[in-house]
Amino acid sequence: GQRLGVKRFGGQKVNAGEVLVRQTGATKVAGAGAYMSRNYTIHAAKSGVVTFKRVKKTKFTGKTERRTQVCVG
Repeated sequence: GQRLGVKRFGGQKVNAGEVLVRQTGATKVAGAGAYMSRNYTIHAAKSGVVTFKRVKKTKFTGKTERRTQVCVG
């Protein structure tokens, strides 16, 4: 089976295309410099340093949820 979880941590340098987070369902969201593939895996879109940011995301229901955004800068 797939090993889920964060593969690269904040402050780590990564290369483009590297897997940052394996997850089922979009619990973490891809920010600048990252993209999410069909199976919700977050990859680095470019080389750089990984940063995690807590963001508030408003759902369509009007409820606000906290999400961790994964960026590469």
